[in-house]
This record gives sequence, structure tokens and C-alpha cells, in this order.
Amino acid sequence: MWKAAGSAWAICALMAAGCGGGSNSGGTAPTPPTVPTAPSTTPTVVTTGLQAPWAITFNGATPLVSERGSARILAVGANGSLTSIATIAGVNGSGEGGLLGITVHDGYLYAYFTAGAENRIERYPLTGTGASTRLGAAQTLLTGIPSRTNHNGGRLAFGPDGMLYATTGDAGTASRAQDLTSLAGKILRMTPDGRIPANNPFPNSYIYSYGHRNVQGLAWASDGTLYASEFGENTWDELNIIKAGGNYGWPAAEGKVGGTLYIDPVQQWPTSEASPSGIAISGGNLYIANLRGERLRKVPLAAVGTSTEFYTRQYGRLRDVVVAPDGRLYILTNNTDGRGTPQTGDDRILSAPLL
Repeated sequence: MWKAAGSAWAICALMAAGCGGGSNSGGTAPTPPTVPTAPSTTPTVVTTGLQAPWAITFNGATPLVSERGSARILAVGANGSLTSIATIAGVNGSGEGGLLGITVHDGYLYAYFTAGAENRIERYPLTGTGASTRLGAAQTLLTGIPSRTNHNGGRLAFGPDGMLYATTGDAGTASRAQDLTSLAGKILRMTPDGRIPANNPFPNSYIYSYGHRNVQGLAWASDGTLYASEFGENTWDELNIIKAGGNYGWPAAEGKVGGTLYIDPVQQWPTSEASPSGIAISGGNLYIANLRGERLRKVPLAAVGTSTEFYTRQYGRLRDVVVAPDGRLYILTNNTDGRGTPQTGDDRILSAPLL
């Protein structure tokens, strides 16, 4: 018995972790296992004090923001400071009109805005960086896009083909969306200097797709697939895959209707939960900023038709989401446009990790 106990004692002494024992045993308490900490999804504030902002784009590392009512383009500094680098001339929209989408491409800033009875697309040479960014003289690319106090579309984005795409709303007259002689209720495609590409689906026409009520989001997947977010009327908001020459059904169709006349959305939501505006794609996921739904929605491209929601009712109405040069999501709130309930600091830009 003594021999066995002695052997056990010897083995215990040789073990690094010890064999239990009380406070007088001289043993060391075992270290508890490390539990991994989940990365935080809480966004940080980039800047505050924006007035009815509509779109974010980047000039190098500098975020640029459009304000719908003031017609200002603002540069956001590293410390969140705001510098007005230009006020776009000719903007006099009311309601949902005004200075809307902006994007930067090859040394130019492109802007979509309401000028009375029409929406226009212009571009401006960019010089300088940061707060020293400046815009040169306006170059008009396209005029005559119907406007109204609502349904103006307004998103601008360059595709992987190097062409400029612009979304237009039906300007309150639903029949225009099916009219191929009207620029309303469409997704338009043009060269960077405003010409009609020879390979557009309709001869001598800017129209790329039609049958849209009010598209406000454009983004391309890595395989070149074009996605667009669209406002429905009373029933369904939509996420669509856009095909050249495709008819998306408005006003005859809202949401999925089946059949072969119109292209159905790949996902839809009740209008009370969405009002999908700006969209962005990164890491195999599509992100949607929602206005009435007041949430950021993530749609995995490998399983379109499913989605996950973030920040529901936390930051109010969300107008735009873009992928910043550092890979994070920049999210633009939209609570000072007369439809939201502004919180302290609104409107703001939030920075969040890829969710």
C-alpha cells in the first residue's frame, strides 16, 4: 500500500498541472480554457451633422457625400470634419428631388440631380485630395430625364465594362416605365462621356432595362452579374438581377408574378420592412440600406432568397451603403429628409465591419 501511494505521489509531483490539493499543497490552479470573443458588429461614427444626405463615393481614400437639398458635395476628413468642396449649380428639386447620386471615375465626379421638370447627369473634373478636392467646370452628359417630387431614381455606378449606369424612376407616371421612348422607369447605360454604346440592347437608346418603378441601388458581383434594388408600391419591394433589354413588369407587375412576360425579382420583402435604397457587394454578400425598414440587410449571393438583418430600428432610415477602400462598410443614415425622426448627431456616416 505504501509503495503504491508513493508511486502515485511521485507521478503527481512530476505532473506540471499538479494533483489538486488545498492552499497548503503548493500546487498551481489550472488555467481555465480561453473562450473566443466574437468580433463586434457595432459600427463606429465617421461623421455627423449631415443634412438630407443621399450618396457616398470615394475619391481615393476621401469619402465624398451629396446632400439632396443643399446641393453640396462634402469631403469627410480623417477626424470626421466636413468640408464643402462644391455646390452643384442648377439643382432646384423639391420633395424627393435634388442632388442625388454621385460617383467618381477616372478623374471625374459624376452627379445625378433634379433641375425643375427634368433630371440631369453631369460630370466635373476632379483636382486635389481630401479637403482640398475641387470640381472643375460642368460637362452635361444627359438631360430630359422626367422628374417629379417623387420617383426620381438617381443612383449612378460604373460597371465592370467601364460604362456608366444610371437609375431613373417613373416620375409618378407608371405607364412611362413600359414606354421605350421615355427615359423614366429605366436603368440607363452610357459611355463615360455620355454617348450611347453601340452594344446597348435597343438601337440608338440609352435604355438598358425597363419596367421599373423606382430603382435606387446598383451593384455587380465578381462574375459580372448586375443586381438592382427597387421600391414597390404597396405590396413588395424587390431585389432584381438585371439583364440587358429585360422588362421588369411595372406597372403590370409588383413582386413575383411568374410567367414569361416579365422578369421576376430574385427576392422580395413587404414594403413596410424595406424601401431598399443603396446596395453594395463584398465577400460574396450583398448589403442593402433600407429606409422605411430602418435596417441593413445582408443577402448571401450563394443563397439569394435568404437574408440576415442588422441594426434594425437602431439608427433610423438608411439611404446608402458602400464598401470603403479599407474594406469596411460605410452606411449613410437619412433621418433629416423630412420623413425620419432625427437622433442627436443625425445625419451621420457609420463604419461597420463586413457582417
